Amino acid sequence: MPAAFVPGSFDPFHHGHLGVVRVAASLFDAVTVAVGYNPAKPSGMFTVDERVEMIVESTNDLDNVQVTSFDGLVTSAARAHGADVLVKGIRTSTDLDVEMVQANTNAQTGNIHTLFVPGVGAAALVASRYLREIGIRGGDISSLVPEPVWSAMQRKTGELGQ
Repeated sequence: MPAAFVPGSFDPFHHGHLGVVRVAASLFDAVTVAVGYNPAKPSGMFTVDERVEMIVESTNDLDNVQVTSFDGLVTSAARAHGADVLVKGIRTSTDLDVEMVQANTNAQTGNIHTLFVPGVGAAALVASRYLREIGIRGGDISSLVPEPVWSAMQRKTGELGQ
């Protein structure tokens, strides 16, 4: 049964991410969306657990998708979840340059290949860091994120006094 591993920080998860997950879900029997945790990098807006919860809610219509978190090597996490391939979204040629190096390294050191999914549609050129910045300042990003993420962002900005 072919399985895919879709890793990322997803802070926050947006429609561009969801598009990649939907493509993976249409191509593979099982898809694991995995929120990476790197203790060397401070969290952005949401905790890992909050991100996992939002992604679960945003993908609940996809029967073959599960959501988890991981730390350490992405290749080890993918193998631990039975994945045959990594799936990564590509927005621009800059993304491709960075992801190609990672894909080659993962293939050489972890014996796992990467499938690139180009971003399409209105959210194809969206970056989480800009959404965080706009959201923290009270901007309306509801058209760029799934409803569970938008609701969580509104609660979070309310907690921050925005």
